[in-house]
Amino acid sequence: MNKKNERKKIAFYIGSLAKGGAERVFVNLAAYFREEGYAVVMVTQYQKEEEYKLPDGMERVLSDIEEEKVSASRVVNFFRRLNKLHVIWKEQKADLVLSCIGKNNFMAVVTTMGTKTKAVVSVVGETKEEYPSRGMRMLADFLFSRAAGVILQTERSKSFFCRKVREKAVILPNSLNPAFIMPRYEGVREKRIVSVGRMDANKNHEMQLRAFAALKDKYPDYTLEIYGDGELRSHIEETAAQLGIAERLFLPGVVQDVAARIEKASLFLLTSYSEGVSNALIEALALGLPVIATDVPSGGTEELMTDGVNGLVIPAGDQTALTRAMDRLLEEPDYADRLGREAARIQESLAPERVNSMWKAYFEKVIDK
Repeated sequence: MNKKNERKKIAFYIGSLAKGGAERVFVNLAAYFREEGYAVVMVTQYQKEEEYKLPDGMERVLSDIEEEKVSASRVVNFFRRLNKLHVIWKEQKADLVLSCIGKNNFMAVVTTMGTKTKAVVSVVGETKEEYPSRGMRMLADFLFSRAAGVILQTERSKSFFCRKVREKAVILPNSLNPAFIMPRYEGVREKRIVSVGRMDANKNHEMQLRAFAALKDKYPDYTLEIYGDGELRSHIEETAAQLGIAERLFLPGVVQDVAARIEKASLFLLTSYSEGVSNALIEALALGLPVIATDVPSGGTEELMTDGVNGLVIPAGDQTALTRAMDRLLEEPDYADRLGREAARIQESLAPERVNSMWKAYFEKVIDK
């Protein structure tokens, strides 16, 4: 227990703890600050059935209005939510609240006004998707410039905001999931091509299927495995059948032991149209897998990879580029292995103890300012 920080309190504010990248980062950060001796409270708008588990004894508060107080008027409900969140900050007396994802950031800044709690907003996804309209962008500029801190994940994302926000913003990475910190597998790689991510249109798994189908005769012993689930699962299965690769496609769903499942694979694919900084990509690199990833607009891939050094970077949506990159790495395993060895070095730069200390130093600076 760090006595110096014993009386400092950190609040984390997010929609829910449903199993996603941002939610996992929040749970891990909350656990870290608690271990460092801070008082920690997790504030979520609502609670879902399948969620990340908080450490035993960590306080959790729900900010959504009670069912009996829900009005037929959306405007009335909005102001009731604002008021309840404002009351939560006054009661909790946290020194700092970290919020993330879209409108949550707006809510955090507005509702902490008139309290002792300093709001730090964070953007973990593609900025243009979190704030798509001109009005939301203007509101983000207005409110973020009044926040105590702004955390972004890529240098490229700064250009979205006005000068005042750009000058205030800092870049802080996500730490690596400890489950992916292990010696790189150095044996003969299994003839499997793997991907991890929700089955939705943005992840563009269909491009993986079509690239794999284009190479299926040249590499008849390889399979394609996509870990995750989502609304496009049936579409993926139907497309695989149409392409004649149904028997070579495996969809294990959401699994707990991803690292053990993919560490011996020959190739990892990330084909998203947009991402913030992909946790799945970080984890694949950490395992030392040969990786092909799309250059997403946020610059998230650029933050992690250098084309031809620790993996291959291709334009988003470019099926021909993906097919060529897959062909090259499968045809040249020694080259693929060199990329994978270099990729594994990310274990050092994104080690939890290193990254968490960066977040701690920033929070302390904001609190003491």
